[in-house]
Amino acid sequence: MTSASDPHGRVPASAQGRNPWLVLIVLCLGFFMILLDTTIVNIAIPNMIDELHATLDQILWVINAYILAYAVLLITAGRLGDLFGPKRLFIIGLIVFTIASAACGLAQTPNQLIFFRVVQGVGGALLTPQTLSMLTIIFPPAKRGAAFGIWGAVAGVATIAGPTLGGWLVTYYSWRWIFFVNVPVGILTLILAFVLMPDIHINVRHRLDWLGTGLATLGLFLVCFGLIEGQSHDWGKVWGPITIPMIIVLGVVVLAIFMWQQYAQRAKEPLVPFEIFRDRNYSLMNFVVAGISFGMLGLFLPLVIYLQSVLGLTALQAGLTLAPMSVISMFVAPVAGRLSDRFGGKWILFSGLTLWTVGLSIVLASVHPDSTRWHLLPGLLVAGFGLGMTFAPLQTIAMLNVAPRLAGAASGMITTTRQLGAVIGSAAVGALLQAQLSKTLTTTATANAAALPEQYRSQFVEGFSDAASKGLEVGAGQTGAALPSGLPAQVLQAITALAQKTFHEAFTSAMRNTLVLPLIVLGMAALTVLLVRRKPVK
Repeated sequence: MTSASDPHGRVPASAQGRNPWLVLIVLCLGFFMILLDTTIVNIAIPNMIDELHATLDQILWVINAYILAYAVLLITAGRLGDLFGPKRLFIIGLIVFTIASAACGLAQTPNQLIFFRVVQGVGGALLTPQTLSMLTIIFPPAKRGAAFGIWGAVAGVATIAGPTLGGWLVTYYSWRWIFFVNVPVGILTLILAFVLMPDIHINVRHRLDWLGTGLATLGLFLVCFGLIEGQSHDWGKVWGPITIPMIIVLGVVVLAIFMWQQYAQRAKEPLVPFEIFRDRNYSLMNFVVAGISFGMLGLFLPLVIYLQSVLGLTALQAGLTLAPMSVISMFVAPVAGRLSDRFGGKWILFSGLTLWTVGLSIVLASVHPDSTRWHLLPGLLVAGFGLGMTFAPLQTIAMLNVAPRLAGAASGMITTTRQLGAVIGSAAVGALLQAQLSKTLTTTATANAAALPEQYRSQFVEGFSDAASKGLEVGAGQTGAALPSGLPAQVLQAITALAQKTFHEAFTSAMRNTLVLPLIVLGMAALTVLLVRRKPVK
């Protein structure tokens, strides 16, 4: 075991007897698996519904159960890393995640799969904060940017590569392989972790704030549950008189009590040490990382639907369309990390967010009902450059002045903020997209109905109005509305073609209006970077 004698809890790499770059490889392998599982499952939904005879609501919980368990435990897991050492928590999280992945692949019912996804989320939450805290401890500040650059490249690639890898596995094998693929990677990472990772403990006695842990877990669970379930319950009642807004408000109240309790305990050892927020750069980066996650999830939700439902691409083709952005990001991120070490991260991060926003604006301008995936490529390439310039400088700015004894709490907090930004972005953009669809479907159907014989026009418009009011299943091959029965073959063919045209035009219009929201959030995040102090605190 390596311990520290520095009063600030700093553990120099030379004292560890380990090559920090080899340790970085181990951390990135584990982190890649965790992030990949937040996106890879989406592509397999139709296959899982067929094989497990599951309802759509059950399959949505297969996705959300992982996110929920992952989000609510991150702060606690970060503090546990401070208490028992990041290596121990990393290995425990890796074992839990790998076993749960195998169990997910073997699940025979939807409820079994949901349960094992919760266990997967627990393992992911235990593992993730340890990657950032370990990097902060083993790398000196002069080299930390390069390390965060590689870490950031892995984060960017994992988030975007999920649909591509998932589409390939589902197309050529089975949905079960999106979970089985974690098992050999997990075993390899576990062996490398035992051999290469130093067992570091800071010479500061820690204790866990059990009351704070309970309040944080309950508050985050209520907020995340409300955001995830809001759209499926039409933001109304869930159980009896209890509504989604009531659950979210209660979660916010519990979190406010948590923050008050943490402030009252500041002289002792709270779960979230307030001293980490004394650094203005760290506080600002919490907002920026939430904005980045909001923009990323807000973009991909409508874009993946557009690629499959409007352009008619397969799951694999849709994933490959997004692949150039991840490839560009993968090569740019390490360079951005080295530049952050030399020149500071402020202007690199600002440039990255600006390029990302510009790239997504180009994508938005290229979206039309008759577009092809090649029309989207220029914007995606620009966005990839921007994305690659965000992760490394952001982590460098956020963690530069954080004492290693607080690295676990700080990394757990900023990772939680990232995950909450993703949940809020997905929920907000999903709700806005549904509202826009309800409006554009009826408007577009009314305009296009003029091409039909008069006796069929009212039925055509009513079909789309009913579909909009009940909520759409925007899957591949969607026409947008149930067509009247008993129609002559020639008329049915004409109405089917017009219905598909109507849906494509309406969804494209709704998508263009919806994507303005994540662009605004990303723009605000970019402007926030201008408030960063360039001179590091000694």
